Amino acid sequence: MATVPLISEQQATGKVKDIFDDIKRTFNLPFVPNLFRAMANHPAYLESSWSRFKVIMGPGTLDPRTKEFLALAVSTVNNCQYCIHAHTAGLRRMGVSDEELLEALAVVDLFMGINKFLDGLRVESDLT
Repeated sequence: MATVPLISEQQATGKVKDIFDDIKRTFNLPFVPNLFRAMANHPAYLESSWSRFKVIMGPGTLDPRTKEFLALAVSTVNNCQYCIHAHTAGLRRMGVSDEELLEALAVVDLFMGINKFLDGLRVESDLT
């Protein structure tokens, strides 16, 4: 259970309502995801986070699948259950197969282990 109220679409007014509408349009969803409903308790934070999200996850040099895979990898490392589910669902909507998902998470697993091994031994990089 969230430690703050999740602002419902019916409660949203003004700028929050406009952002909620934009979120639904952008994601092509009939509802506003809970992370944004939690952020709506601080409208300025919701606004800046949503703007940042659109800039970073929107069109750029990296394609949307790569960005979504990166988001899943970071969410996995950070153990954010909400984000793991959200980014897995996003990848599924993009047609990602079980094999691709497993391979991506195997890469995360491999490098999490290698990173901890190298950090624990304080091995200095000789690769530039």
